[in-house]
Order: sequence, then C-alpha cells, then structure tokens
Amino acid sequence: MARKVFNSPAYVKPCVVDVAHKLLGADNWVFLDGKAHVEFRKGLNGLFTRRALEIYLPGQEEVYNRYFKEFLEITKQAGGKPVPFMTHFREVITAVSCRTFVGHYISDDAVKKIADDYYLITAALELVNFPIIIPYTKTWYGKKAADMVLAEFARCAAKSKARMAAGGEPNCIMDAWILEMIKSKKWREAQEKGESVEGLEKPTHMLRDFTDYEISQTVFTFLFASQDATSSAATWLFQIMAQRPDVLDRVREENLKVRNGNINAPVDMDQLESMTYTRAVVRELLRYRPPVLMVPYVVKKPFPITEAYTAPKGSMVIPTTYMALRDPEVYENPDEFNPERYYTGDAEVKGAKNYLVFGTGPHYCLGQQYAQLNLVLMVGKASLLLNWKHHPTPKSEEIKVFATIFPMDDCPLTFEERKW
Repeated sequence: MARKVFNSPAYVKPCVVDVAHKLLGADNWVFLDGKAHVEFRKGLNGLFTRRALEIYLPGQEEVYNRYFKEFLEITKQAGGKPVPFMTHFREVITAVSCRTFVGHYISDDAVKKIADDYYLITAALELVNFPIIIPYTKTWYGKKAADMVLAEFARCAAKSKARMAAGGEPNCIMDAWILEMIKSKKWREAQEKGESVEGLEKPTHMLRDFTDYEISQTVFTFLFASQDATSSAATWLFQIMAQRPDVLDRVREENLKVRNGNINAPVDMDQLESMTYTRAVVRELLRYRPPVLMVPYVVKKPFPITEAYTAPKGSMVIPTTYMALRDPEVYENPDEFNPERYYTGDAEVKGAKNYLVFGTGPHYCLGQQYAQLNLVLMVGKASLLLNWKHHPTPKSEEIKVFATIFPMDDCPLTFEERKW
C-alpha cells in the first residue's frame, strides 16, 4: 500500500504544511510536480554519484575530528556526569552537512548559528502551527531562521561561482553543481558559434545558469531533507552502540583493519565501501529506528487505492514506512536490533521492496547513499577515537517525534578518549 502511494505520481504529490512554502520559497524545486520535477532532479543526480561523494569525504572527516574533541570537552565540563546529547548530534550533523554542501565558503561561526537556529525551522514546520507568519510565533521565528540560512548560502554561491570560474577544484556539492553549469554554458556557447567542441566534456545533463538565490534555495532543501533525519539516526546509533558493546567492538575491529591500524588515517571511498559490517549496522539501525515514520501526500485526482476505496481529490494519503520495516514475513523477530540480518542474512534481498527508509518512486531521497555512507564514516571514526557510555532512564526507549524520531530523554551519554 505504501509503495503504491509512493509510485503513483499521476494521482498524488508530496505535501507539507502551508507554512513550508513561506519558509522554503513557493518557487522551490521541492514543490514542483510531474515533468518539471523530473527534469530538475536530473540536473542534481550528478551531485550524488560515487565519484562526487568521494570528493566530499575530507570535509566530513575534518568536521568529525573537531566535534569528537568537543564531545570529550562536554563530558569534562559536566564533571563526568551524563549529558543529553540529542542537541549536540543535531549540531554536528548540521556542521557536516554544511561542509558537504557549501564547503569552506561558510565560517564556523555561521555553521554554529545555523545549527542553533535550525531547531526553530523544524518547530515552525510542525503540523499544528499557524499557516501565516505572526510575530513571535514558531512560524515567525522559523521564517527568520530560514531567511538567515538562505542569505548565508547565497553568499556561498557567489564565492563558489568565482572560484569555479577561476579553475578551482570542486570540494563540495555547491562547487560540483556550479561547475556543471559552467560546462553547460561553454558547450552551448561553442555550439551556438559553430565552434569546435573538441576538448570540451559534454555535461550528462545540460544545465541553465541558476541565480545565487536559486542555488541557495536548492542547497537549503538538501539541509532540510538531511538535517532532522540524519540527526535522528545518529542519536539512536550512538545510544544503541553503547547498549551493544559486542556490536561496537566488531565495528571497531573492521574500521581498524581498513585503516591498517592507524586510527587517525583518513579513508577513501573504496575503504568506506569495504566496511560491510559497519554498513550492516547502519542499515539495521535505519530499519529498527526509521527516522521518517510517515510521508504525507495530497490527492490530485480521485485515487483508487483499493477496489473498495477511492480517495477523493484534495484529501491526504499518508503512507508509513514503519509497518513495512517491521514485517515479520520478511524480518525474523522484527522488533530486535540485529545487524546480522544485513551482514550474513537475506534481509537485503528478501526485504528489497520493504526497505522504504528513503521512499521509492519519483520522489525517492536523492541523498540515500550519501546519508548511509556518512553514518558509516561517523560511527566508524567514533569507534576508534572514543569510548562512550549510555546512561539509561525510564524514557530511553520511549519515542518522541520532532519532525523525526528521538529518544524521549534525548540520549544521556558520557564520552572519554579511547586509549590504544
């Protein structure tokens, strides 16, 4: 049933709360439908290829190295007492997202400001908010935060355009996208003038020149799509790894082996992809605690969901990912966290149609490989550099929803440096 909704663009399109159009911009590409949406996505596909993802790795490792030191300092300042780390995970995910999306065009202070204020954007997008911007309400604060992020990213776009035009090497998503715009423009100009295109690489998808604001809007949607979901996954990942030291030890062993015993060695894409057990842990985590539980769609025309029921135009249809990911016919003991089902088991094949963590159909998540590899990198590096302990409370296994799902007690942890 969920797959049918995801795969029925003729009948439905994703919908969000009314205020989203005001926060993200009514002309944002995420609100496109049909052919316009398909064409826009084609121009973004190249930003998430394997080759592109490898370019982003050094920036991501840089962020994790810095924030893992901060984790140690947070525990030290708390006198060794547990600290709820949910908000800290949101900050590190914001930082790694910003480095991936806009590289070093953005300052550390701006990243910290975005991380602090992004909470306001998430709160503004809750279902039970005013659909209009009224001063000092959640939507008002969210709009101010969104405008700040958009302005910051627009400045980054201008810097990236200048650097790419001067022949710089791309090291973030914004660079890669702008470089494709430059290549497209050169190709078009050569053809219009009847000049030889020898030596020019024809872009896979011809792009027009986007304005700084349009680039900013698009990159902001990447942050919008990744921030809450990856923050949720990271929070649960650290809690569950602390609860299962046997699993964490196997992650450590694999990561140490891949790095040839050097805990500070950076990894390339081949090494990251070779971490099959760590990846199985991430895949199982996303099945066991799927960040996005449901995706609202609006019906564009009468939608025959079953032979017995047709959803009327204008109604909402909300497929959930949770039921498919807990299907006992596919996942033995579905309420247990068991990475073996993706390491030595048959869950990858048997549950291919059930794994709706990133959706399916024309609106599937563009960054699904990036998100998973990012989590593999994060927990792999943490396993080598840190020891951490989860301090359970009666609410540790209870779930709260703040756009995505988090432990009700915000995951109290303590960290210490790992000695080898």
